Amino acid sequence: MKILIVDDEENIQKTTSVALTTMGHQAISAFSGRQAIRKLAEDRIDAVFLDLRLGNEDGLEVFDRIRAEGHDMPVIMFTAYSSIETAIEATRKGIFDYVPKPFVPEQIRQALKKLEHNSNLLNKVQELESRLAETDPTLSFESSEPSMQAVFEVADKAARSDANILLLGPSGTGKTVLARRIHNSSNRSNGAFVVVHCPSLSKELLESELFGHVKGSFTGAVKDTWGKVEAADHGTMFLDEIGDLPFEIQAKLLRLLQEKQYERIGETKTRSSNARILAATNKDIQQEVSDGSFREDLYYRINVITLQLPSLSQRKADLKSLIESYLLLHSKRIGRPAVSLSSEAKSALLVYNWPGNLRELNNTIERCVILCSNDKITLSDLPVGLRHDDSESVPIDTQGLGGAFTLQELEDEHIRRVLDHNESLDTAAQRLGIDTATLYRKRKKLGLL
Repeated sequence: MKILIVDDEENIQKTTSVALTTMGHQAISAFSGRQAIRKLAEDRIDAVFLDLRLGNEDGLEVFDRIRAEGHDMPVIMFTAYSSIETAIEATRKGIFDYVPKPFVPEQIRQALKKLEHNSNLLNKVQELESRLAETDPTLSFESSEPSMQAVFEVADKAARSDANILLLGPSGTGKTVLARRIHNSSNRSNGAFVVVHCPSLSKELLESELFGHVKGSFTGAVKDTWGKVEAADHGTMFLDEIGDLPFEIQAKLLRLLQEKQYERIGETKTRSSNARILAATNKDIQQEVSDGSFREDLYYRINVITLQLPSLSQRKADLKSLIESYLLLHSKRIGRPAVSLSSEAKSALLVYNWPGNLRELNNTIERCVILCSNDKITLSDLPVGLRHDDSESVPIDTQGLGGAFTLQELEDEHIRRVLDHNESLDTAAQRLGIDTATLYRKRKKLGLL
């Protein structure tokens, strides 16, 4: 860790610095509250040792100023005025721990051990929350399809390197889950796996989320913020739908890939990050390069290794086992006996084309497990579009296919009709097999907002 020592006594500074360095940490010194605030603004600090009596300054007041400036790292307090009242006041204000003077290196070691344990717990909680919040379906890493077996084989080999990897494939094929598997199989598995959803934010907010910003750099920047590039240092950053990355940010990402350097918004100091970059897109990225909307040099940087995930319609040999695993998964999740399928329902699921891929399959099975009356899913439990012999099914009019219109015109008309026949944007997006953000943009382009 990078630790700031705030104490006006030079011998305390030296003793603490030697102890920290011996334990493998980096020590930075400040002899006053003002100097400490400046050091915190200049660099990323993981923890602070702060003296309670800092010359003419009150250490608790300095602590208040540190928090007021937006710095939220843990603070451990030194004091020669050890008392229960002082300890209670310091703890009430948010001081992480308390080391009385004079101290021995072992007391510093114990305080840091407690801090590291707390930090590890927080990281595990964040990782679990990230997994729970993940919208991608569970992806089985066993397959009977040669194309999928080849993807997993290359992914496992590539995981052991630090090479940038580009995952291609339609929406819902499990690109995020595969990226997490690559991270977990790499020598960076102890680091963070940080996901950035490129289409979800405006250019300005996405730039801030990636690189961070300093207080006052734009309206609403009320405190210094470290971006996901910093969070992924010595870990992995996964750029989901990189094809939607604004052109203005692509140059900054290219610099990060080439030089491992970046600047926060509103700051001139150059910083470094050793994050590995994985990226994914459902777009034809080479066409984006040809159209000039995606930088060619960035494309070659992220495309060291390419993994092409096939659609579910190209994985028919896996469909039966995937359905069975999802049935078991969602039955367990809601605490009911394992749900099975009637022969008619199974037949309908196996012949359906699954345009929404694994995500659509996952959502469909979850819905059926929740809503089925007994422990067997029947044809009537399936969504209307999957009941291939149901009277409510609406046959697709194919009479006009092959006519004098473009693929774009065909897509636009299909989107209009799906929007007309679905009450919500989420339902329409699921029907189309794309995410809601993508459908929102397409609807806006069609002038339907």
